[in-house]
Amino acid sequence: MTSSDAELEAEELQRSAGGEGATPITDCAERRRHKVAGTLRTVTLRPRGGAPALEAELYDGTDVINLVWLGRRRIAGIAPGRRLLAEGLVSVQDGRKVIFNPRYELRSGS
Repeated sequence: MTSSDAELEAEELQRSAGGEGATPITDCAERRRHKVAGTLRTVTLRPRGGAPALEAELYDGTDVINLVWLGRRRIAGIAPGRRLLAEGLVSVQDGRKVIFNPRYELRSGS
């Protein structure tokens, strides 16, 4: 049997994230600090409480987490397809995992 492209991509993301000491997103617990790694799927500008907020969806092959930078309209290097390592306090908003104002490192190889 052959694996689909999506399954192969998910396996590769899981391997690379584990190699960077990141926690799989599916294992991230609420109200705990975690380091996560993966690929940005989407990046959007979404105002929160009247202030700008840059939101990015990070996928690591196990699940997705939203990264939100409050007060930012754009950040150089934060774009769909970019690999990223992020760290911060995980919370759950509307049933989705979120890290607000994460520390991050851009990675090569998109």
